[in-house]
Amino acid sequence: MHGTCSAKSRKEQSVYIPHLLGSIGEHMTNTKILGMPVEKGRWLLVITGMIINLCLGTIYSWSVFQNPLKKYFEGLGTTPTDAQLLLAYSIFLACFAIAMPMTGKYIEKYGPRTITILGGILTGFGWLSASFSPGIEFMYFTYGVIGGIGVGIAYGCPIAVSTRWFPDKKGLAVGLTVLGFGFSAFFTANIANALIGSVGVMGTFRIFGIIFLVLIPLLALPMVFPPQGWAPENWTPQQSAKRTEKKKEYTREEMIKTPVFYGLWFSFFIGCLAGLMAIGISKQVSAEVAVPVEISAMLVGFFAIFNGLGRPAFGKITDMLGPKKTAMISFGLIAISSLCMSIAPSVPVYLCSFAVLWGCLGGWLAIAPAATATYFGTKDYPRCYGVVFVAYGAGAIAGPQLAGYIKDTTSSYLNVFPYVCGLALVGLLIAYFLLKEN
Repeated sequence: MHGTCSAKSRKEQSVYIPHLLGSIGEHMTNTKILGMPVEKGRWLLVITGMIINLCLGTIYSWSVFQNPLKKYFEGLGTTPTDAQLLLAYSIFLACFAIAMPMTGKYIEKYGPRTITILGGILTGFGWLSASFSPGIEFMYFTYGVIGGIGVGIAYGCPIAVSTRWFPDKKGLAVGLTVLGFGFSAFFTANIANALIGSVGVMGTFRIFGIIFLVLIPLLALPMVFPPQGWAPENWTPQQSAKRTEKKKEYTREEMIKTPVFYGLWFSFFIGCLAGLMAIGISKQVSAEVAVPVEISAMLVGFFAIFNGLGRPAFGKITDMLGPKKTAMISFGLIAISSLCMSIAPSVPVYLCSFAVLWGCLGGWLAIAPAATATYFGTKDYPRCYGVVFVAYGAGAIAGPQLAGYIKDTTSSYLNVFPYVCGLALVGLLIAYFLLKEN
């Protein structure tokens, strides 16, 4: 009897959060989230997820830290090369992409709140410990490995929470949740630049680390999944998602046996390759098309706006048209933008094309999680989306490497864009033939 009661207690603890979520009972009577009715209160979970992602997305501000770090280490008697400095950034992204799919089953087992707190602690500790680095090699482990794993652990939790609480608006909710990651560079790059000028680069790492250690765990407290079988009031899948909602729930093992998975994975890969390449070479291309230096320094923040807005925008389009048509729209925009950069490079074309490329990257970070839930369900969602998200890591490596190779062999980054245009057309064909209901 005692064992039965204990098991029941543990089960109820994962569903009932009296102080944070109110009383979520079997009949959903007087349900509240942070003191608000559940239909409104669930949007607060989106907002908290957005702010968590704003913290996690500080990785996109790496370029602000690079030159100050070089000067700092030169003052210590070492002279790291740009490649060595960029390696810390690459290790971070690699650990992020690796940790993300490995965390899925633990989100289900221990709940999104616990896993987010763990990820936040590791993220903050990575930044904080990096501030004591005697050399760039130490940062590979502190910032790169510990910080990257922390972000990878925490990143999927807000997405999974939004997906469960918004079966009626998956794309929009996920898009808003990951909006913070895309907008992060707009805010954190400016904050970091100001802090570096006043407390130095290592002082800035220290401040960011302390903020993340405190803020992310606090924001994680209300993050729980809804009760089994919960649905929004006056909503059923048959009423609002006749075209795209799948009744069958796939496990990760079942998902990877379907053609749709490979279509989604390679579509996501191409979308991320184009977008992450654009992030990596934005300043270099601005010089090739003669953007004034004083303006090019501001463009990272400008493009970050499109990266952020692309997430809810493409999320909403996914809700309206479904993943397949939305993916094809994205690839069409990437192809047109790359073609314009290939045949008529100029300042106006550069501004428009890179805004689209950054926006489409943000879009894919809403399309892919929403598509995963649409095609494969939410029962094993964290593990399923974890595998799909590996495409992001592959794109993070392939995009900059492709751009660097073409620059080294042709002496111009502009020669990258015909290849990106071709890849986008391949992506369009993949989406057309493979992104269909299982």
